Amino acid sequence: MGERLGVLNEEQKQQFALMIERGLMQARIDEDVPLSLCPELGRANFGSPGIEAHRCGANWAPQFHYDSHTFEVLSDGEQTVTICCNDVVAQISLIISLSLDNASNVLTKQISVTNDAESALNLNKLVVTLPLPYHANEVMAFHGRWSRELQVVRQPLDHGQFLQENRRGRTSHEYFPGCLIGEQRFSDEQGEVWGFHLGWSGNHSWKAEVKSDGRRLVQAGELLMPGEVILGEGQSYHSPKLFATYSGSGINGLRQHFHHFVRQKLIRFDSEKVRPVHLNTWEGIYFDHDPNYLSEMITQAANIGVERFIIDDGWFKGRNNDKAALGDWLVDEKKYPHGLTPLIEQVNALGMEFGLWVEPEMFNPDSDLFRAHPDWLLSTEGYDTVTGRNQYVLNLQNPRCFDYLYERLNSLLCENNIGYLKWDMNREIVQGSHLGRACVHGQTQALYRLLDKLNRAHSEVEIESCSSGGGRMDYEILRYTCRFWTSDCNDALERQTIQRHMSIFFPPELMGAHIGPAKSHTTRRQHDIHFRGLTALMGHMGVELDAVAESTEEKQAFQHYIEMHKRYRPLLHSGQSFYLDSQDKGRCAYGVYNAQETLVVVAQLTMPEYMLMEPLKLGHLEAENEYRVEIAHFPQSSAGLMKRQPDWTKQPLVVKGSGLKSIGLSLPILDPESAMLLSITKV
Repeated sequence: MGERLGVLNEEQKQQFALMIERGLMQARIDEDVPLSLCPELGRANFGSPGIEAHRCGANWAPQFHYDSHTFEVLSDGEQTVTICCNDVVAQISLIISLSLDNASNVLTKQISVTNDAESALNLNKLVVTLPLPYHANEVMAFHGRWSRELQVVRQPLDHGQFLQENRRGRTSHEYFPGCLIGEQRFSDEQGEVWGFHLGWSGNHSWKAEVKSDGRRLVQAGELLMPGEVILGEGQSYHSPKLFATYSGSGINGLRQHFHHFVRQKLIRFDSEKVRPVHLNTWEGIYFDHDPNYLSEMITQAANIGVERFIIDDGWFKGRNNDKAALGDWLVDEKKYPHGLTPLIEQVNALGMEFGLWVEPEMFNPDSDLFRAHPDWLLSTEGYDTVTGRNQYVLNLQNPRCFDYLYERLNSLLCENNIGYLKWDMNREIVQGSHLGRACVHGQTQALYRLLDKLNRAHSEVEIESCSSGGGRMDYEILRYTCRFWTSDCNDALERQTIQRHMSIFFPPELMGAHIGPAKSHTTRRQHDIHFRGLTALMGHMGVELDAVAESTEEKQAFQHYIEMHKRYRPLLHSGQSFYLDSQDKGRCAYGVYNAQETLVVVAQLTMPEYMLMEPLKLGHLEAENEYRVEIAHFPQSSAGLMKRQPDWTKQPLVVKGSGLKSIGLSLPILDPESAMLLSITKV
């Protein structure tokens, strides 16, 4: 992948083939070993093979031969090629599918393997491989944990391998299934860089490898447990899809490509429907549910501009803490003697949509469901089953369990005017077995089937993917859901980093970004409403609070930022996102633009590196056009200790784009953990 080569005639193709033909080194085998789309150990590709399989030890090193291929150009310009290969000795067939979306420059690759023999084929590994150029010599990978997702590690790629493996049974907080690989010191605005993302919500692995001859590759795929995939005659296994794209202008180019692809190919909701502002009750009331109090919360929520009111955990029978009742999906008659209907009707009457939290994949040991069906537990026979957050995992591959969950969720949606489900998944899978064999693969596929069945029955209902925050965010779960809960951490300082890296792969309208209370419930750190409000502005905004208990002043401030988000929402959820390089590593400047308008948030995360702020340069503007520059929001609490602010901050400035591109805009210095918002409009 890289810059387009243009259309080549036959002679030019032959010249290209000669140009890339490689010589042979002494002390090696006497044939050149290509870095193929599925590297084979059987052909002396001594690096990481694309496939590992065997029949009780036999047929362990297959060699595939080309059989046929098809090429197609779809109506939207997307180009697809399907390559069929086989090994007649091992009796294994391989299909390699590639699809290039011309509009976004995103390449999708998938591999399928079929067992053509009567004897079973044990599949240990089938991964997608893509080559990289020699100067792709720095890896940017993502790690994290609960409430601190999408942290970055960067290291050179000169020799050997960089490897991440996830065995947690979900996409995971720890190792996001994506990476960037580029030339040394690539940044948001500079350098050649390649971006990769694996669309899969279960176990996965990915690696970047440098071979001894300097060739480079990236591989990604499902991490299969021993014996998890055994193919009978005629059976096939399809790898997850790997999505990849190239940018010659830094990470921002990847952002634009991935965002365009997601918006055009993956988003399920109607792009004409605005993303409604949420109020989620969790950090406001936790398990303390009182319909009268909730009724007042609903009224207050409507007053500050909320458009979707979501009741979180604690609404169902016996659910007074996180130790009991999970799985018993019946409205708690003690808490809600009249059911949810009166509250839903109030929510709707005030012009809002009603949403509800669920965690269908789990049940507590102290639940009616577990007492009635302990056999629905996802476990390995003979071993004690460990709990996580006081709960067990349900075996979705059990048909009776699957049918029960669908019936309960379907009944909830049929009996109540619920427009939104916050679908949570709060623990990892440990020793998950079905019929005596490892089954994270089957559990993940069953989850997709359950979501798909609900989507087909209730197409008007949107589902949010939540997994203790950002534990299940990937392109495949996005085929069934409409929003990600980015993190359980609403601390604005932590969110600046989390949202920055999430924005590489997902556009803002998918990123749940809530204004939390002044004192963060996860870090105990305190921020004023202005830093919290501007941090949440650039995503899919919501609030996480008890709207009754907050002061009048705080509620007015929440209302102010909700109104600001609504004003800019059409641009935020359709424009091109970007981040700016900064010499001051404590400064985070980012925004979104279209042909007419640019919004920029300048956030100072730590004490400024220098006495004065680095000028703000906007390289995407047109040099010959004039632009009106004004402060859209600059709270006085963020004004720092300046004796005098730049004169332009007192009134709008009209300036040529060339000045903003090459000289830059002088900024007022900001206090640590504060932010300002700028608006740049084409005149």
